[in-house]
Amino acid sequence: MSAEPARAYFGIGEVIAQLRAEFPDVSVSKIRFLESEGLIQPARAPSGYRKFGRADVERLRFILTAQRDRYLPLRVIKDQLDTAEERPRPRPVAGHPVPAGRTSPLSRRELLDAAGIGEAQLAELETFGLVRRTGRQYAPEALDAVRAITALGAYGVQARHLRVLLASAERETALIEQVVAPILRQRSLGARDRAGQAAREIAALAVAVHAALVGMALDDAGFRERDGGGAGR
Repeated sequence: MSAEPARAYFGIGEVIAQLRAEFPDVSVSKIRFLESEGLIQPARAPSGYRKFGRADVERLRFILTAQRDRYLPLRVIKDQLDTAEERPRPRPVAGHPVPAGRTSPLSRRELLDAAGIGEAQLAELETFGLVRRTGRQYAPEALDAVRAITALGAYGVQARHLRVLLASAERETALIEQVVAPILRQRSLGARDRAGQAAREIAALAVAVHAALVGMALDDAGFRERDGGGAGR
């Protein structure tokens, strides 16, 4: 048996080697970009090289998963990470560990613990159709929705105000289903997988268009975001 101690830090090349099997497009430039945007903050060796701890690697894995599987903009991902760091961690209940960046379904208890809300709040969101479950489990996206809705609450936005977003999401889903329907009608092997891939790609494009339209509308309303951020800090 080897007595070599566990590594405390990894170089950027070692981090890429750990993540590449799951995220083939990860690169040095992408990690540096995420750092410039403030999503990760690796330590620095005296020589100036980046030093990534295990927590940094897991944070990168969460960011890359949120981009790939949930099509979230970097600003939303950063807000979620900042909110998770500011909120006191709930104490895990025996048999119900708090999930961290998982992509598998959540039980009701896991969703409540991870989101930091109570039964009444979750029941309200379910009443308005903003959170749904399949059987007794919730998709991981339900946690993203609850966290975002909770953050909106700080601005006075209530669940009932978000029905317009629900209606928009349902219309976009109907459009996606219409577009991929010809693929599903094919009887060839793998047709459903191809339809699923196409649906995800269309969804990502639809989210990008939606964000751009909202941005242009805010610009027209005089709410243009001024430059001057610290991307190069």
